[in-house]
Amino acid sequence: MSEPTGLLTHTNFSTLDWVIVVCYPLTSLFIGLYVYRLVRSMQDFVVASQGLGVFLGIATMTGTELGLITVMYSAQKGFTGGFAAFHIALAAGVVTFVVGLTGFLVYRLRALGVMTIPEFYELRFDRKTRILGGIMMAFAGILNMGLFLKVGAQFIIGVTGMLDPGLAGAGGVPTHNTLLLAVMVFLITLVLIYTCLGGMVSVVLADYVQFIALSLGLLLTTLLAIRYHGWQHIFDVVRTHMGDKGFDPTMEKGGFGWDYIVWMCFLGLVSCAIWPTAVARALAMDSPKAVKRQYMLTSISFLIRFLIPYFWGICAFVFVVQHKELFDTFFPLGYPPPERIPKDVKVLENLYAMPLFVGHLLPAGLIGLVTAGMIAAFMSTHDSYLLCWATVLTQDVVAPIYETVTKRQMSSRTRILLSRLFIVLIGIYVVYWGLVYRGREDIWDYMAVTGAIYFTGAFALLLGGLYWPWVSSTGAFLALLAGFSAVLGLDPVQQWISETTGMQIPDSAKVGLFTILFTISVLLLGSLLRPERRRRLSPTEPISPVNIAVLVAVLGTVVLLVGWLGGTGQWEPLWKGVLILGVALFAGLALMVTVGGFFDILRLFRLLRRPESAAMLSERQQ
Repeated sequence: MSEPTGLLTHTNFSTLDWVIVVCYPLTSLFIGLYVYRLVRSMQDFVVASQGLGVFLGIATMTGTELGLITVMYSAQKGFTGGFAAFHIALAAGVVTFVVGLTGFLVYRLRALGVMTIPEFYELRFDRKTRILGGIMMAFAGILNMGLFLKVGAQFIIGVTGMLDPGLAGAGGVPTHNTLLLAVMVFLITLVLIYTCLGGMVSVVLADYVQFIALSLGLLLTTLLAIRYHGWQHIFDVVRTHMGDKGFDPTMEKGGFGWDYIVWMCFLGLVSCAIWPTAVARALAMDSPKAVKRQYMLTSISFLIRFLIPYFWGICAFVFVVQHKELFDTFFPLGYPPPERIPKDVKVLENLYAMPLFVGHLLPAGLIGLVTAGMIAAFMSTHDSYLLCWATVLTQDVVAPIYETVTKRQMSSRTRILLSRLFIVLIGIYVVYWGLVYRGREDIWDYMAVTGAIYFTGAFALLLGGLYWPWVSSTGAFLALLAGFSAVLGLDPVQQWISETTGMQIPDSAKVGLFTILFTISVLLLGSLLRPERRRRLSPTEPISPVNIAVLVAVLGTVVLLVGWLGGTGQWEPLWKGVLILGVALFAGLALMVTVGGFFDILRLFRLLRRPESAAMLSERQQ
């Protein structure tokens, strides 16, 4: 591998940018200190008294789901898969819009007034299912976020020009150094402080501020990237180096294929309607009807959270292949790279490609603002995930066990203190796991597999519990356990099985689809073997004729589009249109949410300053 030049170690990042980056995150700390005195109960801490308006709900959901980890793993997918990766974004946007139209899953959950999904498990099934569900959710979620911190630190190192060529790992295996560890510790410390202070209230207020900064950064960087490379030139370079597989997601040799597309459609449902950090926003809305409006509008954000970072990754690929020293660093054996890199060959992780490109694309001053927005996105994701998993452990594991053993209710003060302790412990874990994990799969595929340990079983329980009155607690309990089979999709697990038994496990998409069918089958079988008489829960709101017509139009358009593309192969015009339309819709949404979110914040403050009830005063004194 040739010796890299200053492209790796020098970017446009200046002293002014450092000032912006250091000062900006302190706003989140001030927000946490301000709202600390407003948090008076566990309901305030976990779901902000279920007082979020539609626009503030959109801002906080977008701030959480469009985090730095999302930008990084999506850019990585664009770097490796080209425009073909756009199908993941399209699936996410369409599925989220359909959920909003129909209220599928989320409407009934909000109507029940629960604060967490495992709390629904106890309401519908029994306490042991709730405890197991809480353990499964927390285990999968904490494992899922294990690489967030490291990836966030990699962005900062790459964009600021602090990248050490020695970070290239032998055999393509990721590596790290002291600088990476130091950045990780700084970031997690800042997040831990203000998340512990204000809970969901500080999270949603910080998310609103960060939504504004992030939206501006995404739009500006996208326009500048197009100006830098040239609109058609980007598509031409991808076609030259990747061929048709850089546009057609149905081609398996491009790393996708039909099974992967189906898997991504299901993940689109998971990310908006099953994944706890997204559902937490739905459960914090002020009414079930507001949830549906929130999801229909947020579908634009779920499209953009993938689409723009994919485009950045594609632009980074174009940047790399046009500079020989970078090409030799990322692809020392040529392009396309072999599936297995020899151990004597050092390769720089492709996660660094997008930060390097952004560092050379943006001018001084603007790069500081964009980096601050990315750090804001990083903090939005971490605060929400830390809060979610900590409160699940408190509300759905420790508290039920405590109440079963002592026959007493755990006080709100104790629950908040316990949640804060779990937040700190999880923060320590993510530092450790980010340094020791050595899987070679894309970050997105790692997250899909680890998340499947929870969401495959959760999907079966939510579907059965909300819509099938004869599903039993035995079937629910066994279905949760069946979700563990998803771990077979992890690269280190597959390597271990292959080395010890000689068996070849299918790719992660096939493992994920199998796990979905397996958990549903176990749910049905367990319910047939141990049936129970259960009441039907509250019905969902009837779908209006207009919504039915829109739903039929959307699904019909998708079917016709797939059929047309299958016959003509005209993927490039499709992705051009999707990118232009998506960016335009997001620009309009950002303006609307910025204005509407401000008034939602004022209303939330009025709610939090309400006079305390006698029951709440008694709870605080316990």
